[in-house]
Amino acid sequence: MSKNSRLVYSTDQGRIKEEPALPTVDPGDGIVRLKRETKGRKGKGVTLVTGLGLEAAELKKLAKTLKQQCGVGGAAKEGVIEIQTDDRDKLKALLEKLGYTVKLAGG
Repeated sequence: MSKNSRLVYSTDQGRIKEEPALPTVDPGDGIVRLKRETKGRKGKGVTLVTGLGLEAAELKKLAKTLKQQCGVGGAAKEGVIEIQTDDRDKLKALLEKLGYTVKLAGG
């Protein structure tokens, strides 16, 4: 029997189903960071909002609110919100109004 084997069938119980692991949200250190990034975007700047520690649905809702307030596009994926703007000060003010502790990170 090899080391990589796992039980898939038992004569007692029949087929063994593995429970899928629920994705966990990393709460981080409680500080939301705004980072400006242009890498891989042909020089166009976006602001990355990290450290929110929200579930996917809540993250999308917050991303929608931020995009509407700034009048720009963006996306929410893998715990990070991308906002297509360089105006980090406006984003910082909006997030602080919502009760987050915000730091400007990166260049």
